[in-house]
Amino acid sequence: MEDSIFSKIVRGDILSHKIYEDERTFVFLDIHPQVKGHALVVPKAQVEFLWDLDDADYHAVTETAKKVALRLRSVLGVPYVGEKVIGVDVPHAHVQLIPFTHAEEYVQMADMSLESDHALLAELASKLAF
Repeated sequence: MEDSIFSKIVRGDILSHKIYEDERTFVFLDIHPQVKGHALVVPKAQVEFLWDLDDADYHAVTETAKKVALRLRSVLGVPYVGEKVIGVDVPHAHVQLIPFTHAEEYVQMADMSLESDHALLAELASKLAF
């Protein structure tokens, strides 16, 4: 399988706004966030679908998602952090964490036509980083 954009991000070949990393997982802010704090939890092992991960990586992703969701809720002061597993946009398993206050924020679509504000994302990542 060809390296995914997420594998390149994990290796540091592509700029990302990392907020957490351990031996099995890597978490970074989405450059086209649905809402402020929209983060992606990826296993370091490139496997296309979450359900195809080996048990150790699957558990690591879910444990990391919980840890980061609690951090998002605390730092951003939001009551909810939703979780999405869609799996069609990048052939690398990942969990999206969406912090929100109102249900409309959770279901809204990101505006992909906007340029990413890397300065703003870097500032937010520094506040969220472990």
